Amino acid sequence: MSFLSRAFGGDRPDRPREQKRINLALQGGGAHGAFTWGVLDHLLEDGRLGIEGLSGTSAGAVNAVMLADGLHRGGADEARKRLSEFWRAASVGGDLPPLQRAVVSRLFSLLPGQDSPTLDWLTAWSRYLSPYDVNPLNINPLKDLIERFVDFEGLRADPRPIFIAATNVQTGQLHIFGHDKISAEAVMASACLPAIFRAVEIDGVHYWDGGYLGNPVIYPFFRATPAEDVLIVQINPLVRRKIPTSTREIMSRVHEITFNASLMAELRAIEFVNRQIDAGRIPRGTGKNEYRRINVHRIVLEGLGERFSSATKLRNDIQSFELLRKLGQRAARRFLDAHYADIGVKSSIDLDAEVYSERG
Repeated sequence: MSFLSRAFGGDRPDRPREQKRINLALQGGGAHGAFTWGVLDHLLEDGRLGIEGLSGTSAGAVNAVMLADGLHRGGADEARKRLSEFWRAASVGGDLPPLQRAVVSRLFSLLPGQDSPTLDWLTAWSRYLSPYDVNPLNINPLKDLIERFVDFEGLRADPRPIFIAATNVQTGQLHIFGHDKISAEAVMASACLPAIFRAVEIDGVHYWDGGYLGNPVIYPFFRATPAEDVLIVQINPLVRRKIPTSTREIMSRVHEITFNASLMAELRAIEFVNRQIDAGRIPRGTGKNEYRRINVHRIVLEGLGERFSSATKLRNDIQSFELLRKLGQRAARRFLDAHYADIGVKSSIDLDAEVYSERG
């Protein structure tokens, strides 16, 4: 069976025989990762896009390995099933044992509603007690949870490249776990929020959440896959119409801007290289001293309701997950309707307007 047919469920007649090839870059964002679940679910059901490579950070890394594992085991239908099973298990009322339930609650920042006094208490508590104070034995059953759904040995044998971003605590540098290093520990490192979890140690090196430096990463695709189109599933909105006024709203907006900073830097570099290629100043290709011309596409959570702020990253009941999934499905459908023809041809976002300073 060919790589294409295996990737999307064999030679089913309802799948297109020819697909446009893309790389997927999945941003982190707590429980908002259920929006990405919905995006992926629709892309897999639609079947017009073939996935060359994957990158992910934090919750995006979790979605990436669930997707890749499903594709490896049984194509699109299995990938949809695996994503659904994970998010349903991760929700309140899912079938996780108590220790895994506790760690998933923290992974998705499970807290009561925005105006709850418990939220205020726990926020204040985290300012004075570190994970090293409250968890001296470093108990973290997240590894068992991830391995329940993902066969990492099988993923490392699969040809599809996967890149997981983490932050080296001691050097402050971005670390990319490449295809041959994909593991449950790597996903744990990418999702390690320092105020909640102890740093994840891998081969003597300690890591925190990758969102600080690569959310998500794009550049590893340039040498790893033939596709020159990357589709970013973006959780942290670039644009907010409402001016934040409360302390919580202000900090939420600061976090959104901060966790988009690395992505904006990569988009700025892509725009610059594309412009140099178009002007004939640098050669296009995959060889030495040659550069890729990348088409950038995006499906983003913004514009689907101001109520989906950082406060909703704190909810992990199945109703909230299902709502985010439906929003993701709708956003993916709208993207394909509007921009499918652009894939393989041009970027569907205006990089120049996105990445350069506002003028005036």
